[in-house]
Amino acid sequence: MRILLIGDIVGKTGRRLVREHLARLKRETPLDLVVANGENAAGGNGLTHDIMDELLSAGVHVLTSGNHIFDKKEIFQFIDDVPHLLRPLNLPPGTPGHGYVVVSPGGIPVVVVSLAGRAFMPFQYDDPFRTMDGLLSSLPEQSRIVVVDFHAETTSEKAALAWYLDGRVSIVVGTHTHVQTADERILPQGTAFLTDLGMTGPRDSVIGVQTELVIKKLTTQMPVRFETAHGAGQFGGLLVDVDPETGRSLQVERIFYRE
Repeated sequence: MRILLIGDIVGKTGRRLVREHLARLKRETPLDLVVANGENAAGGNGLTHDIMDELLSAGVHVLTSGNHIFDKKEIFQFIDDVPHLLRPLNLPPGTPGHGYVVVSPGGIPVVVVSLAGRAFMPFQYDDPFRTMDGLLSSLPEQSRIVVVDFHAETTSEKAALAWYLDGRVSIVVGTHTHVQTADERILPQGTAFLTDLGMTGPRDSVIGVQTELVIKKLTTQMPVRFETAHGAGQFGGLLVDVDPETGRSLQVERIFYRE
């Protein structure tokens, strides 16, 4: 099974890149499952129903998220009704939405999990390690393929979770920093890992925001309203081949296109 994971989609540029590059990748290679982080797809913060539909229509099967998932208040009107749109699993009980979903491309069950880190994050998330222990203990035996998007700030927390889950899940990828790392690998027990998928959005920016606004904020220490950058873009992601019988990853290929 071939799975494509796409890094944080930022604004109109990011959505355009998903449409263009996902269509091209599908012409070049069979893709059984496409997972993308969509929490910055609406103007850099949050997600609307129309933009969710746009990304799903472009070929994304599951949208993961993180700390910006509830930035657009309209999401409360539909998040409970869309199992393929995920918020972090380790939010408190009773939080609207779903933290994981089971999809079945080609009749093979795949569990996709959205998870958030705790180090330097703006919310007090529950322990992601114990949260994953609880989920994995509750899954049926036939759920051999498990994919985790770990939306976290620090490289150490992301690496620690990947090693903790090595052999128990198929893939752990980091999101949130918008900067792709170059450490893709398969851990000893068969879990594919990349510290951060990177950003799918405007290239000439500060992690997706107009550069002059970020510079003004940092040099004046005054409140500045951030706006998403435009223009040429970049596309970050990871291709993973997974053995459907064992759930072990067989091959990883980091994807990075710059216009």
